[in-house]
This record gives sequence, C-alpha cells and structure tokens, in this order.
Amino acid sequence: MTREYLKKATLTAKSDASEVHETVQTILADIEAGGDAKALEYAKKFDKYEGNILLTPEEIDAACAEVPEKLKRDIQFAHNNVKRFAEAQKSTLTDVTLEIVPGMIAGQKAIPVDAAGCYVPGGRYSHIASAIMTVTTAKVAGCRHITACSPPRPDVGVNPAIVYAAHICGADKILSMGGVQGVAAMTFGLFGLPKANILVGPGNQFVAEAKRILFGRVGIDMIAGPTDSLILADKTADPLIVATDLVSQAEHGYNSPVWLVTDDRALAEKVMDMVPGLIDDLPELNRENAFAAWRDYAEVILCADREDMAACSDQYAPEHLTVQADDLDWWLDRLTCYGSLFLGEETTVSYGDKATGTNHVLPTSGAASYTGGLSVHKYMKIVTWQRATREGSKAVAEATARISRLEGMEGHARAADVRLAKYFPGVNFDLTADG
Repeated sequence: MTREYLKKATLTAKSDASEVHETVQTILADIEAGGDAKALEYAKKFDKYEGNILLTPEEIDAACAEVPEKLKRDIQFAHNNVKRFAEAQKSTLTDVTLEIVPGMIAGQKAIPVDAAGCYVPGGRYSHIASAIMTVTTAKVAGCRHITACSPPRPDVGVNPAIVYAAHICGADKILSMGGVQGVAAMTFGLFGLPKANILVGPGNQFVAEAKRILFGRVGIDMIAGPTDSLILADKTADPLIVATDLVSQAEHGYNSPVWLVTDDRALAEKVMDMVPGLIDDLPELNRENAFAAWRDYAEVILCADREDMAACSDQYAPEHLTVQADDLDWWLDRLTCYGSLFLGEETTVSYGDKATGTNHVLPTSGAASYTGGLSVHKYMKIVTWQRATREGSKAVAEATARISRLEGMEGHARAADVRLAKYFPGVNFDLTADG
C-alpha cells in the first residue's frame, strides 16, 4: 500500500521571503546607523507606542501588581518546572580534562555567553510562556545579563503578565519594543543595553528574518518558520482528542501546518469530520487562524503500517510530534526527527507549550532533522584548551612538522621545529614530509 493523502495541503508554510528580507534589511540598516532615535522612530510607527522603552523598577513593580494572584501562581509553577528541567540539562555539561599522551593535556570547558536577548511575542497573543522559556534557561545557563524584549500595546505598554514572568525568571532589563526594532536594539546595544551575544525566542516572519540576517554577528537559537505539529495515531486513538489537538495547534496562525498520519482510515475520516465543528466553536480570532491553517496547510495521510507512519513522520521532521498509538516504547525508540515528542493522550503539545518544563522554542519547517530546540546548551560555548610539558610535546611536535610540510604549510612546521630545537638541543629529528 502506498501512502494516500486523504487531505493535501494547497500551500506551503513559507512567506514571501524576498519582500520580507528587503524590508527587514532596510530597518536594520536604518537603526544601526541612527541608533536610539531611529529605533524609537520605528517603535512609534509599528508599535504605536511612545512610552518608556526600558522599564524602571517602579514600572515593573506596578505591572506585577496588576497580575492576579492565581495567574502568578500558575506562572511560578511553570517557571519552577522549566528551571528544574534546565538545571538537569546543565548538569549534563561537564568540564573535561584528558591526558592525550604522557605530558600533553587537553580539556573542555562550558562557558555561558555574556549577554542574552530574549524576544517575547506580545501582539495577537501575549506569549507569557515564551518569557518563562527563554529567560529561565538563560538564567540557569549563567548569562551575566538578560534582556527580555516584548511589543507594547499602544498607550499601554508590555502585557503585565509578561513583565511579571520575565521579572521573576531573572531578566535584568525589560525592553518595551517589538518587531525588528526590538531585535535590533538588543543586537546593537541601544538604550544602554549590552550588545547581545545570542538572540532567542519566537516571533513573526519579520522577527525571524531579522535573526536570520543578524546570525553570524550574534548567535541565534534557530531560524524559525511558522509553528507546525504532527500527530501519529492508530485505531486505539480517541478521534475527539486527536481532532482537538490538531485544532489547538492550528490556532497559532493562518499558515501553521498540522498533519495527521495514521494507518486507520476510519479514524482519519472521523477526525476530518470533527475538525470543522471544533474550529467553528473557537473565539473569532482563533477561529480565523485555525480555519485558514486547516483549509490551506493541513494534511491527513493514510499509511500502510506503523513503520511507514514513523518513516513519514521522520520525513516531515515536525516541530511538535504527538503519538496516540499502542506500544509507546516502540515509537520512542523508533522516531528520530522531531523538536519535542509527546507520548500518549495523557500529554499534549499544549502542556509542553506552557508548563511541563521542556522548552517550547523548537525547530520548525523540517529543521528538526538536524537540530533540537532551545535549551541551556544553546547559551553555552563549548571551548577547548591544552597545556603540555616539554617532553609531552615532543611526539606532537614531530607529527605536526611532518604533516604541515606534507600540506605545504611551512610556517606551521617551523612553529614545531623551533620548539624541538629549544627543548631538545643536539637531537637530530627527521622532520621531512617523506622521511
């Protein structure tokens, strides 16, 4: 049996890259040349905001006071989970010292980057969880300075819950600025901020393109596209839960792909029947996003068996991968390409998005085939070092001289020669390439 598409996407999750690139490139160049004043000009134009850009301690306290106690407890719960998981991740990074040959010591150190810039979306949806995910991991990693940046609402400012989350998670500064101008401010060190060494966090296509353009000058977590989710389901799955989970992810945006991969036709047809009604039942804005995403980007794929389902999933390399099927251990062992994996109906992408502790900043658009999501490790530089005794360097110097001459790199060879001559006077070494 070949794979059968019961529903095929009519569009792919890609924006007009050339138009977006040109727009973003212009804004970045303007802000780099014009500094604070030009960033404020763009903030006025795009954010419709002319309030204070860097929140004062008093403004942070006032915003935190607006957050209901119940929501504070939920944010603290999520923060604690993310922090504990990040601390466990960091414990896997250890410094290493190894005697390569007698007297020649090499080592590895994990060093956090100095300054992190964390972008927190705050436009259509206020991504409170993104503040938790990005700031907490930077803090646990040990970054000396953390800036949280989020778009303000006109005449209001940053959502108080985002301010509260960024504050309790360890942000040193909170920047009330969105879009490309916010990314530029962190990168170029505007408004008295240190220049960011790394930019992290989700954002719209303009934020993503700004990070793409700036990559190299600064580190980034990943080049991101629209969020995507795939569900692997067999005949044991509950159609209502499968359909609900698909809709829950489609609401992210009009171009957010969701995919169902199954080997059971009856399940697929039942889910396809249920999705439109579940979308209709959403609030208006969520409904518009989910409707467009389901209509244009969603796919339902019928496979021969579970091995074919797993192979199909690995080819898509989804950001979020849910398994609602029998024998979960088999799937855990078999699947290889995903940003984050959710095993069984007792968990769901929404849990990971908000409060489980694993990070929700994940690779999209097939990038899970070669990278994982945001973690403590993204903020860490794995560097190496070495030292040697004179006797310990002897064999290495001989090999280096001969290999270098074989490559035609005489200068490299002489850096070894001069040490051998100094450390072992009177010794006749054969340092020719063909010796």
